[in-house]
Amino acid sequence: MPSKSAAPRKRAGHMIFIAAVTLIYVFLMLPIVIVVMASVNSGSYLKFPPDGFSLRWYEAFFNNGPFIDAMLVSLRVAVISTVFATLIGTLAAVYYVKKARRAKAGLRLVLISPMLLPEILTAIALLLYYYAIGIGTRSLIGLQIGHVLVTMPYVFLNVTAALGNMNPSLEEAARSLGATQAVAFRRISLPLMKQGVVNGAMFAFIISFDTFSISLLLKGVNTMTLPIQLFEYLQWSFDPTAAAVSTISILVTMTVLLLTDRFVGLRAIRF
Repeated sequence: MPSKSAAPRKRAGHMIFIAAVTLIYVFLMLPIVIVVMASVNSGSYLKFPPDGFSLRWYEAFFNNGPFIDAMLVSLRVAVISTVFATLIGTLAAVYYVKKARRAKAGLRLVLISPMLLPEILTAIALLLYYYAIGIGTRSLIGLQIGHVLVTMPYVFLNVTAALGNMNPSLEEAARSLGATQAVAFRRISLPLMKQGVVNGAMFAFIISFDTFSISLLLKGVNTMTLPIQLFEYLQWSFDPTAAAVSTISILVTMTVLLLTDRFVGLRAIRF
């Protein structure tokens, strides 16, 4: 029979756990709050706490041609990367779960290796390879390939998890009732793995939009993504425009999350 002090100890442990989780969330969210507050600073320098409230730095951003061009480039690269990473990662996950028999561990390691290696090493390796085959950095092709490479593993892991949680007997039952393999996959497997595909695409877009090292080394001479443009801007200026740019980048990320949750919902998927 449990002692009378067991319940108070359990409640105390639960409260300590909640307090620890709350402190972790505060620690993680505090930099975002500081950046957002610094973006509405009425002063002329990037500082916290702000001197007052003003939206003039957002106006400065929208009147800054290089920033707008860089944001459009980032959006374009992120959208294209999301499409190709989702297609490649989904096909790879389907093959890995349904067809691969030998060396599955090795295949998985190869597919997720861009996520395991430091991004800067991947960027250097791609840069050397591009110059070896004559691509260089004259166009967006090299940058686009780099973004697809680093975002594809996230799609692969999400879709693999969705397929791993799916009951294989459902597709087998459809096959036993006369459905072809293609019809069974389209009517049974594809709707059940949709959550993993959408989550993977969401991760791919966010990572591509915000990635720095790949873009820094693989961008063309006249090509700037938003993180690179912000980095170069801070080398010469230290006004709250930088915080406004960061806040807008955060808003883009939050918009993707909210739209994903609104149309398909977000849920935890076991890896």
